[in-house]
Amino acid sequence: MIKLKIFFKIIISISIITMTTINVTKSQTIQFPVDYVNTSMGNISHLLVPTFPTIHLPNSMLRVYPERSDHTGDLLHGLPVVVTSHRGSSAFNLSPFQGAENDIKSVINYSYDLEKSTPYSYSVYLDNQQILVNYGLSHQAARYEITFENSKESYLILNSRNGEIIWDGKAISGYQNLANNTKVYIYLEPQRQPETVLTFRNNELIKGNNAQGNNASLVLKYRKGEQLNPINYGISFIDVKQAELNMNREVRKKNVKDLQKEGRNIWNKALGKFSVESDSRNDKTVFYTSLYRCYERPVSISEDGRYFSAFDGKVHDDKGREFYTDDWIWDSYRAHHPLRILTDPDKEEDILQSFLLMAEQMDNYWMPTFPEITGDSRRMNSNHAVASFIDAHRKGLKKFNLNSAFLASKNAITQKTLAPWSGKPAGKLDQFYKVNGYFPALKDGEKETIPEVSSFEKRQPVAVTLGTSYDEWCLSEIASVLGKTEEKNYFKQKSFNYRNLFNPKTDFFHPKDKEGLFIEPFDYRFSGGIGARNSYGENNGWTYRWDVQHNIADLITLMGGRQKFIQNLNDLFSTPMGRGKREFYTQLPDQTGNVGQFSMANEPSLHIPYLYNYVGQPWKTQKRIRKLLKDWFRNDLMGVPGDEDGGGMSSFVVFSQLGFYPVTPGLPIYNIGSPVFKKSEIHLQNGKKFTVIAKNASVENKYIQSAKLNGETWNKPWFTHNVIINGGTLEFQMGDKANKTWGSATVHSPSSFTL
Repeated sequence: MIKLKIFFKIIISISIITMTTINVTKSQTIQFPVDYVNTSMGNISHLLVPTFPTIHLPNSMLRVYPERSDHTGDLLHGLPVVVTSHRGSSAFNLSPFQGAENDIKSVINYSYDLEKSTPYSYSVYLDNQQILVNYGLSHQAARYEITFENSKESYLILNSRNGEIIWDGKAISGYQNLANNTKVYIYLEPQRQPETVLTFRNNELIKGNNAQGNNASLVLKYRKGEQLNPINYGISFIDVKQAELNMNREVRKKNVKDLQKEGRNIWNKALGKFSVESDSRNDKTVFYTSLYRCYERPVSISEDGRYFSAFDGKVHDDKGREFYTDDWIWDSYRAHHPLRILTDPDKEEDILQSFLLMAEQMDNYWMPTFPEITGDSRRMNSNHAVASFIDAHRKGLKKFNLNSAFLASKNAITQKTLAPWSGKPAGKLDQFYKVNGYFPALKDGEKETIPEVSSFEKRQPVAVTLGTSYDEWCLSEIASVLGKTEEKNYFKQKSFNYRNLFNPKTDFFHPKDKEGLFIEPFDYRFSGGIGARNSYGENNGWTYRWDVQHNIADLITLMGGRQKFIQNLNDLFSTPMGRGKREFYTQLPDQTGNVGQFSMANEPSLHIPYLYNYVGQPWKTQKRIRKLLKDWFRNDLMGVPGDEDGGGMSSFVVFSQLGFYPVTPGLPIYNIGSPVFKKSEIHLQNGKKFTVIAKNASVENKYIQSAKLNGETWNKPWFTHNVIINGGTLEFQMGDKANKTWGSATVHSPSSFTL
């Protein structure tokens, strides 16, 4: 009997091993999610720099990437220590060096080879110097292990571009000035003590343990052949002492291998909130790389329960909730914040709470628009944080004060100027908007006289009018929740202000002068100057033709009904650029990734391919989405079409590959596209699971033939957030030819303006 049990155990074990092997071979699931991440994807693009090979943990303060002219640059500019924004340069540079003392510079430019970068690790061989570098990091501290392969005299150089650094006999500490009275501090401790400490004066090396000013540098000199391993450091936005505490807490008792192992586990946990099945490694790589990009910002700057806020220049107790900043809301409200509601709702609540704290800490109680490490830079146009608050509330997130969000948002929209890239109080243009319901454009040749208008960014009158109309719809929705009936009605009425710039003769949103006359003559492709900023913002009139996210049903009516709307959408994708690429992109450098006049490279375009769902042609949404993903988001150096903005665009890819997208943040619904994966699962924080099954899905089989939701026939090209959060299964039968009847009925069109 015992032998029989053993026999059956052996048979069962062999069966399990066999089944696992078959599964691994068939679905290629042998690797963990982080192994699919390609940090180099999109490091080069048409004009702008979309991505960097950033090494960091999810939403963590410490971020680094190799500093060079571009991804194919031949020389590394020292070794990175910390970048303070997702597109910034390193605040400090670390340069190991062997050779003649008179060849030492503040930052060494290295020839390099054998570079390997993952989200949690970095290694490189500095071939001329014959130095091997290995790097691992935590949230606020990191360790370099540096191996010299020859026996020349050894040096370690630390450079601060604008600050002060000091050797205290044990470690280098100091800071770099950033902006707005904000400093980043460092505490760096080599294991071995130097023989001599030097600094630069008048471009000559002299003995000294203190350096300050531009390119402040200290040089630690070691004996011939002496190894420096390891080099630990911590960073802080509070002070040097906190940087040392961060280092001791996170890396002192760990080697690089330990840090890399921990980092790998952290990334797998974050990325593992989604599981996807596909025969295409490239599709998985695009998905998980895009998801990794969505964790690049915002960043938590809480340090042992405290944080420095550039919004008031003070150190605060975080009261048990991490404080987040570096969130470019004009980009991120569209899909980045909605994605985080699915993946990290608690974190999203803390991020929104951070916005409220920023508003309290600034001189005026105004919601931030572009919060960074150094404060609110007030970039771009509109005040879209309000959209993230109503979207989160509608989707069940409650751990923030909605009334405070309403007041701070209302103040930002009514008390701060609507002029782009400005934090000045409201002025004449804002009073004009309040009375007339649109932001006025200058006539050709008319000089600007309004002081709050940027000389480069201009008025962007159509973009401001449309964006503010959406923001005011969000305000009306929050007012409705709060029972503020008068304000609900007031802002609801103002949410229709986009109508004031609609030209019924052309079906475009057209800039008007202060007399209420459309600017003529006008070319929707090329009028408006650089970036079309005299009229729109970064994109031309063809993109802003669709910028009424909150009331697409009304936009359809304005254009004359479904067939006219469809024709206008078709024209967007088929109308030629009108000029050669050099001339087109010289004027509109942000509007790359073109399909006709459609630009895949800039955030105001992200919702447009889903608009066919609203007019009975979801099959065209399916076709468009698949082709856009295939053409513009690829597993290669140029695999991102434009300015990715640290998750702003990548979140579109994540949603679209899963098969759905939040067209209107503030309405708790998702538009259905075309799922790329045969099966994908979202592992929700509440313990439930939402599954999307796309039977027969492939490159050819991109069209939905039929659908079921939790086993019941589903004919709508959209569904609500509750469908996801309650768990369940959305199942599609896919085919290579469009089923033009599925989802086409008028009664099945997605909700617009209200649910």
